[in-house]
Amino acid sequence: MSTAVIPEPIAQLQRQLDQIRSTQPRGKKLPDSVWQAAVELAREHGVYSVAHPLRLDYTGLKKRLGGVSHRRRKVRKPAFVELIAPPSAMLRECLIEFESLHGGKVRIQWKAAAPPDWMSLLRAWRETER
Repeated sequence: MSTAVIPEPIAQLQRQLDQIRSTQPRGKKLPDSVWQAAVELAREHGVYSVAHPLRLDYTGLKKRLGGVSHRRRKVRKPAFVELIAPPSAMLRECLIEFESLHGGKVRIQWKAAAPPDWMSLLRAWRETER
């Protein structure tokens, strides 16, 4: 078992918690001020680094933190998503709608096994809009 160095602010809260736990009956909820102090420390040091030495519920602390650790990478939204239908799927009906900046609209309802080349349709429609 290794003995990691606990930062002083966490050690201070640990002493405060030990005192509270020694005076309160087991199973009693901790004061909100203690949880708030733990949340602030978790923002700086990470959830596990605070929850473990303080013997706090990791999941409970993470929820109070908002479920996000400052060490987690930002998740980027995809810029493009391509949806590919399985080859056995049959396209029975296709509805294509275009609207120009000038207010012109076109709607194409296509009933066939193969989808139309909608990019060519869009280019042709844009040419007529000019």
